[in-house]
Amino acid sequence: MQDDRLQIWIEQGNVTISQLFFHNYKRLGIKDLDAMLIMHMNAYNAAGNLFPTPTDFAERMYLSENEVSTILQRLMQYGLLQINQSEDAKGVLHESFSLYPLWKRLTDEIVLEEKEKVEEMDKNEEGEIFSLFEQEFGRFLSPMESESIGMWLDDDGHSVEIIRAALKEAVLAEKLSLRYIDRILFEWKKKNVKTISDVEKQTKKFRTVGIRPAQTDKTVKVKRVPFYNWLEERD
Repeated sequence: MQDDRLQIWIEQGNVTISQLFFHNYKRLGIKDLDAMLIMHMNAYNAAGNLFPTPTDFAERMYLSENEVSTILQRLMQYGLLQINQSEDAKGVLHESFSLYPLWKRLTDEIVLEEKEKVEEMDKNEEGEIFSLFEQEFGRFLSPMESESIGMWLDDDGHSVEIIRAALKEAVLAEKLSLRYIDRILFEWKKKNVKTISDVEKQTKKFRTVGIRPAQTDKTVKVKRVPFYNWLEERD
């Protein structure tokens, strides 16, 4: 389905190819001369010439017809160019070059690049969470503690922001231990707490402040409910 949409966008001229191409063609192993021929082919297609000949390219480039033919064959061998056939109303077959395989590879490359960036950001955040624990604990983490945090991330599937929120909860409760934090994460997972908004809704149930005016004067008395103890949570 995604491939079909890309094909439609290209045919309708809704995809700006030049910037994507120039930024990524080296990563696809395309040589500079091949890239120039591709851009000429794209220009021919835009002008309505869907099957330019080696002679057409040679007239625009400092290449012989044989050199053009060699490049075209190489692009097809690399799976970046294909020849399509179509039949008109009179039954006459027509051939046309299609750069769709190239544009598909380009978009796949961009998706991969974005995925790599996200993964790199996630790794950086995961590294920072270990440093944050050491900062709050005031010491280096033991190998077992580091393994526990790693299991929260990898095995339990907790996000960095949720683990950070659980650590904050433990700091506020003055119960700074991995056992306490693990219990918080266990309860949150059981209650499908996945975002900071979910965390705020969950903790609001147990951390309330009642305010009422005094009868003799206009000062405000605040009644504070003790911080919720997650270790005492029951079903």
